[in-house]
Amino acid sequence: MQVKDMTVEQLRDLIRHTVEQCLEEYLGDPDAGLEVKEEVKLKLLASMKRKQAGESSIEAGEVYQKIGMKA
Repeated sequence: MQVKDMTVEQLRDLIRHTVEQCLEEYLGDPDAGLEVKEEVKLKLLASMKRKQAGESSIEAGEVYQKIGMKA
């Protein structure tokens, strides 16, 4: 397919994909080769289960409290 035959959306997708590839080539993945701690894995799994059950992952007030902000 030639660019002249693409829809605007197809061209945007092509550009987006190309930019993502270029960024990956230049910047790489800073987390490549690192392992996820078991504690983090368990927290992520619990969060995913809560989300699937339709629950909120964490209340906004709890986030504010953890980062030291007032609600």
